[in-house]
Amino acid sequence: MAGPTTAQRGEAGRADTPARPPHIGPEGRRLTGRTRLVLAAVGLVLTAAATAWVLYGSSWLRLERVTTTGTDVLTRSEVEAAAAAPVGSPLISVDTGAIADRLRQKLPRIDSVDVVRSWPHEVSFKVTERKPVLLVEKGKKFIEVDAKGVRFATVDKAPPHVPLLELTPDQSASMRRFGSDRLLREAVRVAGDLPGKVAGETEAVRVTSYDSAVLELTRGRTVMWGSSEQGPVKARVLTALMKASPKAGHFDVSAPTAPASSES
Repeated sequence: MAGPTTAQRGEAGRADTPARPPHIGPEGRRLTGRTRLVLAAVGLVLTAAATAWVLYGSSWLRLERVTTTGTDVLTRSEVEAAAAAPVGSPLISVDTGAIADRLRQKLPRIDSVDVVRSWPHEVSFKVTERKPVLLVEKGKKFIEVDAKGVRFATVDKAPPHVPLLELTPDQSASMRRFGSDRLLREAVRVAGDLPGKVAGETEAVRVTSYDSAVLELTRGRTVMWGSSEQGPVKARVLTALMKASPKAGHFDVSAPTAPASSES
């Protein structure tokens, strides 16, 4: 007798294959699609609750230390006291923006500051201080002015290698038009454009009008700078001029295309 055909064997094999078991719950009950969604939602809620507890309720991720870098004149203790970081609070709840605003408000010497969380227990302050480019004498004290024209600190002793501003405007049309504040900003621009070596040797910047700034250098030398316009060009010309005439006592770069120097 002939055996079963290939088609018959395939049908028999399919008949013997057990059906895929339905989703069974822990007690043998079938899980419907809605039940599985509910269980998944419960799992997400429990996970979120556990995460929130770790971040806010546990002692694992709390602020324990603050560090400060970048200070020069300011001290670390001054910065950290002004910051008033909430030590002991959850690190995630520390308002870094508010701390940065508080530091700039309480310590005007700070030009910028980055407040950074360092998990799991630290906040760091990366400080950039303002640098004075001019000093304004006030009584027996000195007001420091930075390259942006901001008067940010009053000190008892003049810091070294920072020129004194001598603002003695004449009663010209320039003074009536621009005013002393504008002349101060012009002086700041001049001081900010000075080449490094010249800046270190400048004792005073004397400004009498918008287009008349004179540098008083060490060893009795002077530089007629003129206005603040073309400052970088004037800086390069002055550097070359001083190198070519090292014994000169007076330099004029007010017209940088026609510079001049003389011994007196």
